[in-house]
Amino acid sequence: MMADDDNGDDGDAGLATKTRAKTKRPPLYKVMLLNDDYTPMEFVVHILERFFGKNHAQAFEIMLTVHKKGLAVVGVFSYEIAETKVAQVMDFARRHQHPLQCTMEKE
Repeated sequence: MMADDDNGDDGDAGLATKTRAKTKRPPLYKVMLLNDDYTPMEFVVHILERFFGKNHAQAFEIMLTVHKKGLAVVGVFSYEIAETKVAQVMDFARRHQHPLQCTMEKE
């Protein structure tokens, strides 16, 4: 005859279950440069290299898209980063007396 197991375990292997709140990824925001008739193309290329980490070839292609189509998405970021990038670009453009516009919108 088998001895009863007296360690308080009645045979049910109870699993501790915790309900986790579903965490959503934060929404992303597109940062866009808008074309104007006054900001030099070289300045736009410099902005793309300096603030968005583009290499010269990528920056040149994006600048041409801005020039030909009127705007281009230059990056997609969380809200805080997008907001900072827009502020950096706008401040830099103003300090260099260029009317370049940079905006953001929810993706």
